Amino acid sequence: MKATPRIALIHATTIAMEPITHSFKAAWPEADAVNILEDSLSPDRAKVSELTDELVARIVALTAYARSIGSAAVLFTCSAFGRAIEHAAKHVDIPVLKPNEAMFEEAIRSGRRTAMLYTFAPAKESMEQEFREEADRTDPSAMITSFFVPGAIDAVRAGDVGTHNRLIAAEAAKLKDFDAITLAHFSMARARQAVEAATNIPVLTSPDAAVAKLRVILLGKDGPVHEHTWRTFA
Repeated sequence: MKATPRIALIHATTIAMEPITHSFKAAWPEADAVNILEDSLSPDRAKVSELTDELVARIVALTAYARSIGSAAVLFTCSAFGRAIEHAAKHVDIPVLKPNEAMFEEAIRSGRRTAMLYTFAPAKESMEQEFREEADRTDPSAMITSFFVPGAIDAVRAGDVGTHNRLIAAEAAKLKDFDAITLAHFSMARARQAVEAATNIPVLTSPDAAVAKLRVILLGKDGPVHEHTWRTFA
């Protein structure tokens, strides 16, 4: 494997791009991370209650394209396509990561009770299923409880990061007796500082956990993942 492997970051929305960019810059700046954006995916997913065959085929096609440009691995950054990503992974000979798998692994290692804050409603069921599948492999006693944060995703899409972060932190402040809080979407990583200020419970984000896992997969070693990547970003 070359020293700077190409990693394809496949996005279904622009608001997921900045968080993962900063995670790579903080923890693995020499990686050749390239962005593939298909921003009709997110609104099309929101129109249906379950993943359709057409949406699955689009995820497969994007994965194949990522492989065709010489990527050593693929990371999806939208959390509403879990089953489709699993299907796409079977069609290529490189690692394909779902957005939250590394974060869920870390959460389960942290303890039995995980809280998940989420802002995009269509992603909830697939994310909970992914958590349960990981728990079945590593700790069947692990549990996840999900909490929706209304209005937060609309705020960040409108460029109002402050309101986005405030709404998520306010929900986090209500949580008690959990071993970890997971911020479900890549777009939520920008709220980490506000959430940590509102709770004493450890806070996990998808981008940092994903970068750490990719380093292990591709280089065979851990990287200096920054626990507070988003502290300097409003």
